[in-house]
Amino acid sequence: MSDRYAPDVQEERRAAIVAGLVTAAVGFTSSFAVVLAGLDAVGASASQAASGLLILCVTQGLGTILLALRYRVPVTLAWSTPGAALLATTGMVDGGWPAAVGAFLVVGLLVVATAAIKQLADLVRAIPTSIAQAMLAGVLVPLCLAPVTATAERPLLLAPVVLTWLLLAALAPRWASPAALVVALTLAVLAGDDRSGAVWPGLAWTMPTFSIGAVVGLAVPLYLVTMAAQNVPGAAVLTSFGYRPPWRAAMLVTGVGTIGGAPAGGHAINLAAISAALSASPEAGPDPSKRWVAAVTTGTTYVVIAPLAALLTAVVVAAPPGLVAAAAGLALLTTLAGSLRAALTAADRAEPAIVTFLVAASGISVWGIGAAFWALVAGVIAHLVLRRTVRAR
Repeated sequence: MSDRYAPDVQEERRAAIVAGLVTAAVGFTSSFAVVLAGLDAVGASASQAASGLLILCVTQGLGTILLALRYRVPVTLAWSTPGAALLATTGMVDGGWPAAVGAFLVVGLLVVATAAIKQLADLVRAIPTSIAQAMLAGVLVPLCLAPVTATAERPLLLAPVVLTWLLLAALAPRWASPAALVVALTLAVLAGDDRSGAVWPGLAWTMPTFSIGAVVGLAVPLYLVTMAAQNVPGAAVLTSFGYRPPWRAAMLVTGVGTIGGAPAGGHAINLAAISAALSASPEAGPDPSKRWVAAVTTGTTYVVIAPLAALLTAVVVAAPPGLVAAAAGLALLTTLAGSLRAALTAADRAEPAIVTFLVAASGISVWGIGAAFWALVAGVIAHLVLRRTVRAR
């Protein structure tokens, strides 16, 4: 290549690397607190939650590097943020933390099966999008209320977090959630106390167990929300930028990664959805065929920052009650808005989506099975009955 093209090539590569760094920074900082909250809710200790965050960084990082190098497509992986929100609202399942780990393992097996069995993928697609999104919205409501309740209880402590988020939401939306979380962590260090003890970096392995309540009430909704809110939109984002997503390969890699990470506390990895656009857009360089470098940079960055999991977990655990949860809730507001929009603007009647949303938001537990599963059941039943009624007319 002649010298006159070298500066353009270098600039293009620099743009891809910067885009990859931004993708990892935004993806990690905007939602790691949600992951820790979810793992804590289903029974993980501080060291087990730190292990889960660490293994998620490693598996999604290595998976991203593998897919990007193999297919030369800017495909990026991420942990399931909606799935972590589901864990946070589901709470302890029958069998405790080992049963939750077993549920994570089942999710990985189901994702691998999705890659191998067309009928399973078709069955997932048969669930109306409005119902899947309404279930996600209902799951997110309790977490998105955290900024409201925490601010009411500790207005002086939470004011800097909320104001930071509001200001950057107007000026630089991409950085609003990360910045709010950074402010929350800073306040946590200044105002927190050492209630957690030491949290050492490393993997804490748990032998999985299996219970009906955990499989039906946690694994099935976690699989469905990961597919509907992450994998399908993630593939759509890549398609919108002119790429052909390696769907089956991505399902196989994320499924195997979830299986491998489950004993260390990783709940699920999947195609990135919101942050996927950062590495696939022209911001990652003018030549679409070279943007895979951004994805490789993203994956590498995730692996490099994985050891921070223990430190961040210690800060979160020692923070004043509600502080980090409020920042996490602010980070989920955009996801909640998108889910409500998708649930209520679909061509189907709105009643099934409303039923699904209310049941999911209720937090009920019947026979040891959480609200997310019953929300899907109620929504599908309402959908089928109302559709049949309309046809009968």
